[in-house]
Order: sequence, then structure tokens, then C-alpha cells
Amino acid sequence: MENTNSKPSTEKDTTNTPSANYDIKNAWTSIKQFLHELLDIRVDTDKKGTIEDIKENISMKGHTAWVLVFSILIASIGLNVSSSAVVIGAMLISPLMGPILGVGLSIGINDIDTLKRSLINLGVMVGLSLTTSFFFFLIPIFRDETPELLARTAPDVRDVFIAIAGGLALIIALSRRSKQTNTIAGVAIATALMPPLCTAGFGLATGNLNYFGGAMFLFTINTIFIALAAFVIVKFLKFPMVKYLDSAKRKRISRLASFVAILVFSGSIYLFFNLFEENQFKQASQHLINDIKESGVSIIDEVDENINYKKNSIKLVVYGEKLSPKDKEKWISKLPDYGLEQTQLIFQQGADDSDIRNEVKNLSDLYAQNQKIISSRDESIKEKEDKIKLLETELSKFYNTQIPFIQISKEAQINYNGLSNLSYARLVNTNFKKVDTITVFNAKWYDSIPNTANQQLLLKKWLKTRLKLDTLQVNNY
Repeated sequence: MENTNSKPSTEKDTTNTPSANYDIKNAWTSIKQFLHELLDIRVDTDKKGTIEDIKENISMKGHTAWVLVFSILIASIGLNVSSSAVVIGAMLISPLMGPILGVGLSIGINDIDTLKRSLINLGVMVGLSLTTSFFFFLIPIFRDETPELLARTAPDVRDVFIAIAGGLALIIALSRRSKQTNTIAGVAIATALMPPLCTAGFGLATGNLNYFGGAMFLFTINTIFIALAAFVIVKFLKFPMVKYLDSAKRKRISRLASFVAILVFSGSIYLFFNLFEENQFKQASQHLINDIKESGVSIIDEVDENINYKKNSIKLVVYGEKLSPKDKEKWISKLPDYGLEQTQLIFQQGADDSDIRNEVKNLSDLYAQNQKIISSRDESIKEKEDKIKLLETELSKFYNTQIPFIQISKEAQINYNGLSNLSYARLVNTNFKKVDTITVFNAKWYDSIPNTANQQLLLKKWLKTRLKLDTLQVNNY
């Protein structure tokens, strides 16, 4: 009979034991501690030293002013010749960051005196920069619109992220006890405060207010977000607030600083949102244009001005076959698919030029045929030229093997008075293994010459030397 009273199992479920829970909790605590040590910036912060460093670099006078003027001049030259290296060098030596960081710091610690000083020096900095670049670009030979200049005439939403990241990196690097000068230099290059100021001066010098406005807008965005980043880090690190003996004055200043901070923050959000919306509009418009082109519509004169964010319009210049009203309606109806619901799509097209296009195609085909004929003629001419060169080479070899017999006979008659007759021939001989060609001279002497053998030997030696031949035969007849 089967025993139904089985023994209880000795195995235990350890998945929910206090020991397992303790291990998980301990691992999570270790991870949090590691992340805290990795990312915490409060441990090595020198608050007093940071405040002193920023305040020392706010002033724009004396040596600092001249350094600013010359760095602006170098940057203007670099923009004029489209040299990125020169522009980067100018940004490395420029003292533009001081007043901007002073604004962020002063708002963060309620230091109204430092705020006034920072704003005044910021205005001086902008004025010096614009004046220097303005007078430089007044010179006629430096008024070309180079790609480096045009790249700084309009802001982009990515400039905001660069300014925020650069400002955060800069204030964090400055707040360390051991300053990282390479970080400060890198931020000066990345945020690119100087090129927009130079471009604004170029716009003033050339009378192009659109360039001036766009460049100053880009500079303003970079300035605001760098100052905002400094303000955020100062608040996060809890820099000591400036204390005033008069409690009423302290409250008034605190309210003023808070108001300025809110105003700057609100303006930054507004600017960021506008740039983000403009960037989205341009990307969606470009996707629409690319799809229209892929459908076979020929579009010319694609310039940035055709995508107008402010007027909420897209202008397309079409050439070739005219779009029918149905085709236009089709693309207009697709605007919501690209997020362009309220956008006006404008098609500009002239008369139907299909006949002209067919004629152009025929001319293109005719040109291609002529090119093939010319190519075949060129090959034929090349073959003939190769044959001529080969024949010239063979002929040259033939002439090189020929002996100037008339000249040789005259010289031999002068050298040997007893020589009455001289003949020349080339003897071809074979032993059925190889073929040799031997130069043979036949000499005839006057009967009055007593020793013709000796004269003939001298004649042979002279002929070998004169003709530069190793093998030569002289016969007597």
C-alpha cells in the first residue's frame, strides 16, 4: 500500500529570503555611491576662488581692451579669407567670456554691484568689437561675402545647445580648485562669440542690416545661454549670497535679481522655442521639396529665402512641363502630412517649354554622336602616329648602319696616294646556325707601290678607327 504521508521537502526557496534582499540592496547602494562619486561636482569646488576669478576678468579696459581689439581684428581677417584656423586662434586669445560669466554669477548670488559692472563691461565689449570690425570691413578690398561670414548671419537651434553645454562646461571648469585651461579655451572656440560680432560689423560696414541683425541675434543667444548656464551652476553649488546690512535693501536686491533671472530665463525659453519651431519648419519644408523632386518635377533656384518661416510660405520655381492644377492641389493637400498645415505652397512656372527641351535633347544626342566620331578618329590618328614612329625608328636604324662611302673614299685617297680604286659592300654570311653581316672594302693599288700589303694593313686599321667597327675586311684586287 502506497504511503501517502510523504516527508516534507528539505529544499528552501531562497528567492525571497532576507539574505537575497540584503544583497540587492547592497548592490544598489554601491551603484548609487559610484554614480555620486563619478558625477558629483561639489566636492572639489572652490567657491571663493571662482567668484574672485570671474570678478577679475569682468573689466574691459587697459590691456584687456587692446587684446579684445586685436583679437577682433584677427578674427575679421580670418573671416575675410575664410580661414578657420585664423578664426580659432582669435577666439583663443579673446577675453569675451568675463562679462558674460559676471552677469550669470551676479544674478546667482544677488550681487547688484557686480551685475551693473558686468552689464557695463559687456556693452563696452560689444561696442569695441563692432567698432573694430566695422572700420576693418570699411576697407574696399575686405568687403567680400565669404562662406565663413555667411555662416554667422543666422542662428540655429543647435547654437542654443552649444551655448548651454559650453556655458555649463566653462563654469564647472572654473569652479575647480585646479583650473582646466584647456576646457576654457575649448569653450571659447565652441561657443564662437567672436565671429558673430565680426559679422555684425561687416553688416554695418556694407549696409546690410539683415546680416547685422542675424549676427547680433546669434551673439545674443550665445550670451544669454552662457550666462544662464553660469547662473544654474552657481545656484546648484550654493555659492554664498551677498549680504547687505540693510534688510530692506537686501530684500529689494534679491527681488530684483530674481526678477532679472526670471526675465532672462523666460526670454531664453522663448528664443529656444522660436528657433526650434523655425528649425522644424525648415526640415519639414526640405523633406517636401525632396519628395516633389523625386516625383519628377524639375525645380530650380533653390535658395534659403524660398523657405520663409516668418511668412509661413514655400516658393518653388518649376521649369519644364507645367504642373496642372490637379497636381498642385495634390501637393497642397499633402502639406499636413509634413506638419505644414498653415503653410502657403507657391509654384512659379513659365510657359511650357517642352519643344525647347526636345530640341535641346536632340542637340545633346547629336553632340554625343559627334563625340563618338571624334573619338574614333582620334584612335585612328593615334594608330597612324604609332606606325610613323615605328617606321622612323626603323629608318633611323637603317641610316645608322650605313657608311658614308663618298666621304670615306675622299679621305682614303688623301691619306693613301697609292690607292687607285676603292669599293665597298656588305657581305652576309651564315654557317647555318647564325647569320653575320661583315663590312667589306676592296682596295686596288697602283703598280708603282712596292709594298701594298703594308699599305693595305694601315688602310684596314684606319677604316676600323674611322668607322668605329670591330669587324671589317679589306681585300686587294
